[in-house]
Amino acid sequence: MEFVYGLSFLLLFSLSAYGGLALRRHLNEGHFSKDNMDAVRLVTGLIVSFAALILSLHLSTSKAAFDAANRNRAAYATQLASLDECLRNFSPQMDATRLQLRQYTAAVIVSTWPDEEGPGIETGLDPQHMMLRGEDATLTKLMTHIGLAIDSFVPTDGAAQNIVARCRAEYGTVLAGRWSVIDDTYAPSGRLFTVVISFWLALVFLSFGLQVQQRALSLTVLAIGVLCVSTAMFVIIDLHFPYRGVFGISSTPMRDALADMLRQ
Repeated sequence: MEFVYGLSFLLLFSLSAYGGLALRRHLNEGHFSKDNMDAVRLVTGLIVSFAALILSLHLSTSKAAFDAANRNRAAYATQLASLDECLRNFSPQMDATRLQLRQYTAAVIVSTWPDEEGPGIETGLDPQHMMLRGEDATLTKLMTHIGLAIDSFVPTDGAAQNIVARCRAEYGTVLAGRWSVIDDTYAPSGRLFTVVISFWLALVFLSFGLQVQQRALSLTVLAIGVLCVSTAMFVIIDLHFPYRGVFGISSTPMRDALADMLRQ
């Protein structure tokens, strides 16, 4: 889908530039007087300034949101591994809960990165019916069972009480990290914002097509501009989908956390 958007931007800006070139051929020379062209360049410069400013801010916001999602995912993997470490030192009665935690982690890997090879752990869940974005009810239910198992455990001595308290704190941290990861799946800006920027950039290239003469060097420079801006818009759209596309977040932290859970 991201490549479809990228090709759409390339087509839109190319057609806009070509439309300007075609319109230039149908206008008489009186329209290209110095005063008229100065006015066109003035308005074009104004639009270019606004478009460049908003495009840079849009790209910066998307990159910042992507970096935050990447950090939150790595932190969440660490939190899951820390919870398992606590349960490992808890009690043999927590073995079933640790198994649920491993199944949860494996299900997250399979559902979040469906195009990658699975971790090879039977989860008992159907990842095809899990949500790729937002909260998934099946995973929520499994995480809730883990929390209930921790809360229902009754310690027998002071040392066990301390471990129980630490595991409950670890579980609370996991829940907070989980919601951070869920919130990261939503794009920082909506489609309307992208449509407005695309419209402005299309007007810019239409104006450029009116101004340039049909010579090889001018057309080459115009084509380079279309390609560069289309690429920038593609990067912005791709960053809106942090778990797929060219710049997708890696599953390595979650796989490393699962591998740590499997060690004895």
